[in-house]
Amino acid sequence: MASLELGSVAIRSYALETVMDEIQTRLIPLMASKARGENETEINNVLDLQDILRRFSFDIICKFSFGLDPGCLLPSLPVSNLADAFDLTSTLSAERAMNASPMIWKMKRFLNIGSEKKLREAINVLNNSANEIIKQRREMGFATRKDLLSRFMGSVNNDDIYLRDIVISFLLAGRDTVAAGLTGFFSLLSKNPKVEEIIREELNRVLGPVQESPTYDQMRHMHYLNAAVHESLRLFPPVQFDSKYAEEDDVLPDGTIVKKGSRVTYHPYAMGRMEKIWGPDCLEFKPERWLKDGLFVQVDPFKYPVFQAGSRICLGKDLALMNMKSVVAALVPRFDIRVVGSNREPHFMPGLTATFRSGLPVKVIEREI
Repeated sequence: MASLELGSVAIRSYALETVMDEIQTRLIPLMASKARGENETEINNVLDLQDILRRFSFDIICKFSFGLDPGCLLPSLPVSNLADAFDLTSTLSAERAMNASPMIWKMKRFLNIGSEKKLREAINVLNNSANEIIKQRREMGFATRKDLLSRFMGSVNNDDIYLRDIVISFLLAGRDTVAAGLTGFFSLLSKNPKVEEIIREELNRVLGPVQESPTYDQMRHMHYLNAAVHESLRLFPPVQFDSKYAEEDDVLPDGTIVKKGSRVTYHPYAMGRMEKIWGPDCLEFKPERWLKDGLFVQVDPFKYPVFQAGSRICLGKDLALMNMKSVVAALVPRFDIRVVGSNREPHFMPGLTATFRSGLPVKVIEREI
């Protein structure tokens, strides 16, 4: 059902419309305001781009998934209880794996103390928020609404718990992944001005000097931008590692035996930096590795498992890439975005997605277009 909905022309059009509206009415004005120094609370006009992108992504996924606008990217940059609860849930869930033994967090959960008490409270906030959204949608009607939840409610008869889990699943899939991907992209772009200039030239060629919002068709012709986005995701995949549970005995292509009940972990972050897979220049940010005669060329998803592969491939892959390319196409021609401080590899926070521990402090300079 989700695959059919996400692949439909109607939902793709609604997603693009939602992204472009958030970019034009909030993201660009906010970045321009920061560049002009209109907010004196910023230290030396330095802002945390990671925070801005996470706010942008949360607004988008809430609007797209269930028609709710949390307004995280409004000029005042308000605090969202829903976003905070989601972040806490993600962090504490990931920290379970850092315990010396699963018995530690299981005992804390049984006693309802410490981090497990906080996790339970945060999950309750998420569940209650999702239930309230579903209740309001049933009361107000959903037949004419375009968001994903309304489409699910209108196409099949499902109980509220099932619908609640759908809401939270799409929040999990889309809240931080796009923001993490864009954070890595702008971190790399700041260190590679030649790549930035080629992207600007391509955008000018495809969109023209007025820089109108790109359509899906125009994005397909942005081969270098597509290559640059995929290359940044190779080096900074939003989900750095994942695992699968074997329901039956199996044998991997290299002959490795996997017993029923085993958990097999793979690591896109490490795979993207392996010389054996990507060659001696594997640590370089090199979009050209994705181009052949100037055209973007995909690689085997099992070599590049950023969006997983096979029957488990990410259902929202095309929407996520559209989101990322739309943001880049909007910001790169209008602003010089330069990372401030250390050029060292970032350290990551515990979480289900890759979040820079110190954020991404940048200075923003407005350009004339």
